[in-house]
Formats: sequence, structure tokens, C-alpha cells
Amino acid sequence: MRDYLELFLTFAKIGSVTFGGGYAMLPILERECVEKRGWVTEEDLADYFAIGQCTPGIIAVNVSTFVGNKRKGPLGGVVATVGFAFVPIILLSLIAAGLGYLLTYPVVRSAFAGIRVCVCVLILNAVLRLWKKSVLDKKTFAIFAVIFVLSVFGDLLPIGVSPAVYVVAAAAAGILLKRPEGGR
Repeated sequence: MRDYLELFLTFAKIGSVTFGGGYAMLPILERECVEKRGWVTEEDLADYFAIGQCTPGIIAVNVSTFVGNKRKGPLGGVVATVGFAFVPIILLSLIAAGLGYLLTYPVVRSAFAGIRVCVCVLILNAVLRLWKKSVLDKKTFAIFAVIFVLSVFGDLLPIGVSPAVYVVAAAAAGILLKRPEGGR
């Protein structure tokens, strides 16, 4: 029972201080789940972010579920997910009730502008951390470069391409380009 409480409280703490979405929470997750508690490895976390990006739902919630599941099985996944969402749901409900009124104040609008800038920095930090763990050689750089160009200039293509297509294409490229010598 103590392990489940620790999972809940850890993810409630992460959920209450994570602004900017899943990638902004990467440094916090690394500190709490990898360095402090040893629940997962950095490689596990990078994999969870990749899988969380390609599965339905919010990346942060998906990653919380994966970490909780690794730690204590399916119930651990549920506990971590509920813990992560608990504080934000309460705060969002309170904010939503008064948001229209609050946005009439210039100081509040200015605060949100500052928060948006901070979120950009947090996301950039997460991108740089993921880069170090993902783009390891010429082959993975080639996958990155092709997907980056396609996603940035995708609007110039005659048809719209879903990000899911990029994920599947990158997975296929990873399989083809990184195939081990044994053939499996």
C-alpha cells in the first residue's frame, strides 16, 4: 500500500508543477523517477515518451501510466495516472470557473504571455535531452532530418499528412536502418 501511496504522491507532485505539456515534464520525470527513485532508466523514459507520443491521449498522462505500470503493474499505472491528473483537474476547474473574468486584467494576460515563453524554453530543454538520447549516429540523424523536413514543409505537399504517418515512417526506417547483424 505504501508503494501505491508513493506513486500517487510523486505523480501528484509532478502533475501539479508541470506546465507546458509532456515534453516540459521530462526533466522533472528524470529527476523524480530515474535519479531519485530509480523506478525507470533514462532509456525507458525516452521509450515511454516515444510511445506516449504515438498513442491516443495526452503524452504526460501516457508516460505516467507507463512508469506506474512498470513500477507496480496495471494498478500502479492507474494510481500514477490518477495522481498525475488529480491536482491539475482541481486547479483547472477553479481556473476555468473564473478565467473569463481573470483575463480582463492586463496583469493576468501578461502573466500568461510570460508563461508561454517559459513553456517554450522547457520544451526546448526536453527536445535537447531527447536529442542526446535519440540521435546517436548518421542513420538516426537521417531519420530525424527527413521527418523534420517533411513535418516543417508538410504544408507544401499536395496532400495533408498526419503526424501518425511520420511516426509509422520513422518506425519503419528505424527497423530497416538499425537492423542488427543477426537479422532479427
